[in-house]
Amino acid sequence: MDKKLLDESKKYLMSTYNSAPIVLRKGRGMKVWSTDGKEYLDFVGGIAVNCLGHCHPRVVIALQKQAQRLIHVSNLYHIEPQISLAKLLVDHSFADKAFFCNSGAEAIEGAIKLARKYAKDHNDPEKHEIISAYGSFHGRTLAALTATGQERLHKGFDPLVPGFSYVPFNDINALQNAITSRTCAILLEPILGEGGIRVPSDDYFMKVRDLCDRNKLLLICDEIQTGIGRTGKLFAYEHFKIEPDIITLAKGLGGGAPIGAILAKEAVADSFQPGSHGSTFGGNPLSCAAAVSTVETILEDGFMLENCRRIGLYFKEKLEKLKKDFPSDIIEVRGMGLMLGMELTKAGGPIVEACAKRGFLINCTSGNVLRFTPPLIVVEQEIDRLIDVLEDILERQLYK
Repeated sequence: MDKKLLDESKKYLMSTYNSAPIVLRKGRGMKVWSTDGKEYLDFVGGIAVNCLGHCHPRVVIALQKQAQRLIHVSNLYHIEPQISLAKLLVDHSFADKAFFCNSGAEAIEGAIKLARKYAKDHNDPEKHEIISAYGSFHGRTLAALTATGQERLHKGFDPLVPGFSYVPFNDINALQNAITSRTCAILLEPILGEGGIRVPSDDYFMKVRDLCDRNKLLLICDEIQTGIGRTGKLFAYEHFKIEPDIITLAKGLGGGAPIGAILAKEAVADSFQPGSHGSTFGGNPLSCAAAVSTVETILEDGFMLENCRRIGLYFKEKLEKLKKDFPSDIIEVRGMGLMLGMELTKAGGPIVEACAKRGFLINCTSGNVLRFTPPLIVVEQEIDRLIDVLEDILERQLYK
């Protein structure tokens, strides 16, 4: 433990995270090392960010080359890597146009603005309300926070942005009953992330799409955590055989570099005109170069996506075996691809700590759901090592 750095962190940084007492210095592939030399296998992946692993050679080279060429000029001028990234994403999605920003929260804020502007542009001046789900998480800026269906996160920040309501996730009747003449859009994560890795029924999004079409609403899919190969497809909406009107991206898009995006159909995207929205740093050459290399690597010959599906199934089966062996400790295993959750009968924090002591980084969300979002390059042997540790911790009740 690096006490000096931990003390300085406490002294100089705002206390927005309850960070583990670990200072990470270096990473390669699935592994990271702390300042005191301890090695960890990383099953958090920067919270679904490091999809290619730490310091993937292609991402590093792309960043190095771009840093030597051009780092920033602003969107007053056209930016070559930004154009390349937009084309790449449009060519492999439902979308016609892209907008780039710096984070998931910024992408959500922009998507909210776009949905409201679209309603106004189509002679629906009263339409401004957006329906999202209880248990959702869309970001920490004010509108994104308001869209987040978790009251505990709202406390202390009122008045919140008006015009948002919430329904239970995966409940089509509740969603239908919540629609009013003022509703302009429905905002949903394809899989609830912070809400406990909750996967909807197979036909839920088809029914949501139908509701949107019948009521002339936009469907916004928050793919910030599920996008860029995390679930075994480039975008999670593909699993549900629908096309949204808008999606938001971030996390895995830059392979570790900070970048967010909004993708939209042309008829919707056209509501943004010069002055409607913008970002000084959004779509900067450096982050876009990293994102191009990341997405190209994932798409090459389909190996990465196929590996995610195959390894994800292997991982899920191993977790299901743990559930069978420890029914008094584990309630359910959920997820798709390499976005998996294991719901416990008690708080998950002590297991996270016990794993870290043994050199494995995992995460807990919703208080009692262990979340696993490793890089898409994880292999069976690494999963087996984690499962062995979890089994030993559960067997010996080392987390009590």
